[in-house]
Parts: sequence; structure tokens; C-alpha cells
Amino acid sequence: MAQENVPFLIGTADAGAEIAQLRQVLVLVEEIAGRTPARLDDGALDEAARVSAAYGVALPIVQKRFDALAAETATWAAAGVEALMKISADGRPTGPAAGRLADELRKALARLRDIVSA
Repeated sequence: MAQENVPFLIGTADAGAEIAQLRQVLVLVEEIAGRTPARLDDGALDEAARVSAAYGVALPIVQKRFDALAAETATWAAAGVEALMKISADGRPTGPAAGRLADELRKALARLRDIVSA
């Protein structure tokens, strides 16, 4: 498969929405793990707004780094949720795997915030 060079358009990603979507996945995974999920409250909205604002003024290289990590995180998070559903469908316990996925999602969200220093 040939790699295509797609032009990077500065400041076009919705970083806040990406953070909010990953937070929603985190809430779902924490529920599957049997944990009390983090609430999606005003604090989460504020975090998304801060990240979005910081992304908007970040250097293009920082934006590219954020976008790459956000895309990578979304990919493995989706694969993880799919695996949890298969495990559950097989009647096996999902708690430990979901807990590990939740922990990794938290770390990735922190790294994303750190990248744009929000």
C-alpha cells in the first residue's frame, strides 16, 4: 500500500472534540471495568475548551504531533473496545482488560494535554 502525502492544514483539527470523544470512550471503558466512571461535567467541557484553544495557537509541528497521537489513541481505543465486546460475548470477564484500557486512555489523554500544554 502506497503512502499518500496529504497536506497538513494548520489549525483545522477540532482538538477539543477529539479530547471529548476520547473522554466518552474512557467513561464507557471504566463502566465495563466496574469502576465509577469519571463524569462528563463542566470540568470535562472546560478541559476540551482549553485543549482546543491551546491547539489553535500551537506551532504546526505541535499540532501534527497532537493529531498523530489523537489518531493513534482513537485507533487502539476502538480496537480495545471491540476486543472487550468479543470477550464479553464469549462469556469471559472483561474487568481486568477494561481496567488496563482505561488506565492507558487516561495516560494518553494526559499526554495529549501535555503536548499542547493545556
